[in-house]
Amino acid sequence: MNRKTKARLVNNLAAIRQKRGFSAASLAQAVGISRQAVYAIEANCYIPNTATALRLAQELEVSVDELFSLSSDSPPPKLVGEQATLLPGSGVLRPGQPVQLCRIENQLVALAPSAVPWCLPESDATVSDSGSSAGKMKVRIERFEGDYKSRLLVAGCDPAVSLLARRMRQAGVELVLASRNSSQALTLLKQGLVHIAGTHLRDEASGESNLPEIARRFSKNEVAIISFAVWEEGIVMANKNPKGIRGIEDFARKDVRIVNREQGAGSRILLDSSLKRLKINAKKVKGYEHIACGHLPAAWQVLNGGADCCIATRAAATVFGLGFVPLVAARYDFAMRRADLDLPAAQLVLDALNRAAFRRELDNVGGYDTGETGRQML
Repeated sequence: MNRKTKARLVNNLAAIRQKRGFSAASLAQAVGISRQAVYAIEANCYIPNTATALRLAQELEVSVDELFSLSSDSPPPKLVGEQATLLPGSGVLRPGQPVQLCRIENQLVALAPSAVPWCLPESDATVSDSGSSAGKMKVRIERFEGDYKSRLLVAGCDPAVSLLARRMRQAGVELVLASRNSSQALTLLKQGLVHIAGTHLRDEASGESNLPEIARRFSKNEVAIISFAVWEEGIVMANKNPKGIRGIEDFARKDVRIVNREQGAGSRILLDSSLKRLKINAKKVKGYEHIACGHLPAAWQVLNGGADCCIATRAAATVFGLGFVPLVAARYDFAMRRADLDLPAAQLVLDALNRAAFRRELDNVGGYDTGETGRQML
């Protein structure tokens, strides 16, 4: 049986750029991308979209085919299985949990990466005066990075956006991530304080994700909606489900304690609507006022025994090796002002969402359907 083969990309950008006498910085400025993006393209870490490829060819006075071409077919890479040693202290891992690999001499060592970033945060400045009104403050800039054109501020609650941020760094674009629930993210977008708002607000009447809420908050054609992925939301509980939790109705049991999300979170809205449908008084739910801001922080509470269960995504359950009962499938979207769609950094993000490599990585996390990833819904 014949197997499909995949052609390899041949990249001549570096050689042609140097032959034409361009530095990476000067070519980047002429084309409207970052210097880091030029280096990433030359290293085959990032494949430019059509518009960028055309601008590069025009500036270098060559055809696109001279810059980029496909080699003769070569066999596709095979997925292989290999025995690995789990780093002591990692705990017991379940099938499907993510690990990172390192080769130490002849031994392949697997480490379960922490979903909680235990590190000091990066910073560009420090607060020098926080006493002014209307949210304004003075900062002392410690690190100057020009006009920040290669940065996009993203507000949202999907931890998988960190996977996109890692890929964007290779293209010279930095996604600055602000952890906010869907309602808060859309409010910040309305106020003009973020470039991208991540949202998963499901309309109870129609079952449609995000579009009805966007229509209520924004004027027609004010924003564009780009699908990130369809994810599963449900009940996250301890591994092997020792409390036998099967549905929202179990939240009213005296031996079950939950951790809830803050007001405006999609998970909180899902819980409240489910309790209302089942005619369960929220006051009878232990832990209803116990708040965790984010899917991973909520799942972390379950992992450490602070709660028996929570409403979160399947991906949050998978990363901690927890149990999961699905409730709904919802689309997580990026909302952007249409005026920002033409920003070079935004174009690179949209291009990355349509890349098969990113979709595969998102698929591997678990609980994500990437069939519509990158599609403009509005």
